[in-house]
Amino acid sequence: MNPAAKLSRAAWPYPRWIAHRGAGKLAPENTLAAFRLGAAHGYRMFECDAKLSADGMVFLMHDATLERTTNGQGIGGALPWHALSQLDAGSWHSRAFAGEALPTLEALARFCLANGHLLNIEIKPTPGTESATGEAVARLAARLWTGAAVPPLLTSFKPDALAAAQVAAPLLPRGLLVDTFWSGWLEKALALDCVAVVANYALWDQATVAQVHGAGMRCLSYTVNDDWAAQHLMALGTDGIITDRVDLFSPI
Repeated sequence: MNPAAKLSRAAWPYPRWIAHRGAGKLAPENTLAAFRLGAAHGYRMFECDAKLSADGMVFLMHDATLERTTNGQGIGGALPWHALSQLDAGSWHSRAFAGEALPTLEALARFCLANGHLLNIEIKPTPGTESATGEAVARLAARLWTGAAVPPLLTSFKPDALAAAQVAAPLLPRGLLVDTFWSGWLEKALALDCVAVVANYALWDQATVAQVHGAGMRCLSYTVNDDWAAQHLMALGTDGIITDRVDLFSPI
C-alpha cells in the first residue's frame, strides 16, 4: 500500500475546520496577515493558493491576474519574483492592510511550522504551467516540511499538476479538487493516489460520501459559510470543512 493510501486509512491528522486563504474575507487573502488573523481565531489549519513566478519562485495568489488582489496588472506568473514582491496586496481589502505583500510559500511554511499550524496547499497554476507548477510546489513542500510530524495536503483542480506532484514528491498526501463530479473523477483520484476528494459542498450526499470513503479516501468541502450547510456536511460524515467564516465557526 502506498504512503498516501496509508494516511487515508490511518488516523486522519488534519482538523475538521480549515480557514480559507488564511482568514476568509476578514483580511486580504493569501497574505501573512490573513494567516495570523486566522490563527488568532483559533484555527490550526489553513488553505492557500500557490503558483509560480516567471523565474520559478513559488508564491501565494489565487487569480491568474493581478488586478483583483494587488495594485499590479496582467498575469502574475508572467512577472519575476522581484516585481511581484513590490506589489501592494492589502489595500484592495481595507486601509488597515495597506502595504501587505504577496508572500512566498516558504514564508508561510516557516510561520506554520514555527507555530504548529497545518496547511492545505492548493496548486493553482497559471494556465499552461500545470506540470511545472505541480512539480515545483511539491519539491519545495517536501523540502520545507522535511521531518515534520504532519505534512501539508497538496490539492488541485488540475490532474496534470497533481500528477507532477505525485512524481516529484510521492510521499506528500494529495487531494483532487472538483467543482462537479465529472466522468472518471473517482478513478482519477485513485490513479493519483489521493487521500481525499475536495468538492464543492453542495455536491456531497450519502451516496458520494459512501463512494469516496469506500475507496479509502476522505471527503472535504469548500467553501462552507452557512451553519446549516456545515451541520448537513457533518451529519453526512464528511471529514473537513474549508470556510471563510472564521468569525462564525469555532474550530475547537
